[in-house]
Amino acid sequence: MIIGLTGGIATGKSESAKYLKKMGAFIIDADEISHCLTAKGMPALDELVRYFGKGILRGDGALNRKKLAEIIFSDPESKLRVEKILHAYIISRINEIAAKKYKKYNIIIDAPLLFEVGLDRICDKITVIWAPYDVQAKRLAARDGLNQEQVKKRIASQMPIEKKIKLADHVVDNTGSKADLGKKIRELYSLLTAARK
Repeated sequence: MIIGLTGGIATGKSESAKYLKKMGAFIIDADEISHCLTAKGMPALDELVRYFGKGILRGDGALNRKKLAEIIFSDPESKLRVEKILHAYIISRINEIAAKKYKKYNIIIDAPLLFEVGLDRICDKITVIWAPYDVQAKRLAARDGLNQEQVKKRIASQMPIEKKIKLADHVVDNTGSKADLGKKIRELYSLLTAARK
């Protein structure tokens, strides 16, 4: 079974994925893959530099992720360009990993842009992790050290969470504590895997 795990920024996808990993699921983390694909010397990084220039690099030639984030969250056209460059590489890698692990594991694709890039099409079930805007904004500001304007821009740059909820099979409310989230995720995973047997 392939389960798509998505939600808004700072709603708790990564925390949910940790619980699912403990339960024996194989996690494919789209953000982690993106980091690997934009490492020094990788073709995706070369493409980004060709478009944005060497100003997106640190002194050692590695990608300055903070600088790139500033660019894409302040300019929609730049965001689309980054996505166009990276998504083909990311989707290809996810499909490759999923094909290798499918027979042995239940696979979780942890991807903030699951719907936007069409990864939902390879998922048997989709779970959205949700939190109210004020909770999401507070967590994002604390996690990334952002001001309110930056928080607003980052949340607004994603597909509205309400739209994701409509497309999901399951929605997990992550308003409470990490322990509450863990309990909900364990219950949901048990339900999903029992249905498969």
